[in-house]
Amino acid sequence: MRHFIKHLSAGQGLAAALRKRLPTLTLDWDLRQKSRFAAQDDTGEELAVLLPRGTVLRGGDVLVAEDGALLRVQAAPQPVLQVRHCAQHGSPFDLLRAAYHLGNRHVPLELQPELLQLEPDPVLAQMLRAQHLLVNEALAPFEPEGGAYGAHAHTHAHAHSHAHPHEH
Repeated sequence: MRHFIKHLSAGQGLAAALRKRLPTLTLDWDLRQKSRFAAQDDTGEELAVLLPRGTVLRGGDVLVAEDGALLRVQAAPQPVLQVRHCAQHGSPFDLLRAAYHLGNRHVPLELQPELLQLEPDPVLAQMLRAQHLLVNEALAPFEPEGGAYGAHAHTHAHAHSHAHPHEH
């Protein structure tokens, strides 16, 4: 059994062509939050993931084995609630308000420009529908936001300065 002991966030440092050709390990959100687990890659090979405690895997991350083998992590489609604003009864601002209320409840939440995704919860679905939002069940990869100050915060695919003219 191969042991994967290192994590490269988004395959950092590897060429895109290489990352694309790597064997994959498809995992749901619950498993991607664990730092130690046994699994099978998408070819059926048994493996063990032994990462530092607190490591969270994201789709596109790369794992490195003790022998140097590489494996690309893929976010598995899983049951989610998809929340959209209702153009007939509201506005896009309603989606922002929903994200605020869900954040106050510390709900893991994936933010997209026109959509929020969260794990299925009938109580939250009812609350969101009461706010005139459209809530649908779906199977989709789930990539909730990380903490704003943590090591696993959402990262952009580009680099830019966060300095502002009024800051010293």
